[in-house]
Amino acid sequence: MEKSKTMRKNILFIGGSTGIGLETIKLLQNECNIFVASRSNENLKNFNIEYIKFDSGVDEFNSELVPEELHGFVYCPGSINLRPFRSLKISTFEEDLNLNFISMVKTLQKVINNLKKSGNSSIVLYSTVAVKIGMPFHTSVSASKGAIEGFARSLSAEYAPGIRVNVIAPSLTNTPMAERFLNNEIKKEKVGNRHPLKRCGESIDIANYTAFLLSDKSSWITGQTLGIDGGMSTINLS
Repeated sequence: MEKSKTMRKNILFIGGSTGIGLETIKLLQNECNIFVASRSNENLKNFNIEYIKFDSGVDEFNSELVPEELHGFVYCPGSINLRPFRSLKISTFEEDLNLNFISMVKTLQKVINNLKKSGNSSIVLYSTVAVKIGMPFHTSVSASKGAIEGFARSLSAEYAPGIRVNVIAPSLTNTPMAERFLNNEIKKEKVGNRHPLKRCGESIDIANYTAFLLSDKSSWITGQTLGIDGGMSTINLS
């Protein structure tokens, strides 16, 4: 029994109390040791996890709060600021860049040695389909998410083969962050019809691939940006 316990992977989620992170935790909680660093544990109290109170935009992460060896790192915080470029202030670009990218880098620097020490770890980050295909009103979020994609490719080269680094680029997904865009059935249908698969994404769609990238089943995948987007980035049905 003790031997089996030591074989469980240690996975750190930054954020994860809602949406995609929460769905992924549900999938992994019985087979991994899950550490969740977030502002709130309101939705986590009934799960088998270790909670760390942490605000990625304010606090400095303490690596002593997680095991010496980490096998997975998932950064969940993000933003969706969709406004015309002419109405965006520089402060909005700075806020998006800080939340989506700079805070992730700061946190990852604190635990990169923990990930390296395990000798076989996986980092999963999130971008957006808008980085690849270009969409109006997405300049701020695309700039910060595009930084993640370039960063991940370089980091994957630097730390191969011991650490794999991959990015998931979803289209609009039904999460609390996107609620204002999908808060009724008419909006959901309209968004869904823009995709070849004729529906908007659900948290579980992205969570399934997050869990896959954290597992040994993806042991030959690194430096990739995976479009989990209902076909939007590659198929044109018009």
